[in-house]
Amino acid sequence: GKVVSDRMMGTVVVERDYLHYVGKYNRYEKRSSRIHAHNPPCIQAKNGDTVKIAECRPLSKTTTFVVVEVQQS
Repeated sequence: GKVVSDRMMGTVVVERDYLHYVGKYNRYEKRSSRIHAHNPPCIQAKNGDTVKIAECRPLSKTTTFVVVEVQQS
């Protein structure tokens, strides 16, 4: 996904776009989900970066993912 916010300490918000099928119209619609992910000090992803995230144990109330690597800056 793409990092849309890095203002939290040690956490980034990653927006993931996907297609959802609407059977009534036999078409797809674009949707997006915003996922809070832990941003380790060794990675330090910034706004606009494309990152890979992985699920992990709950780190806080909303954070259950961690940034694994930065694919594009």
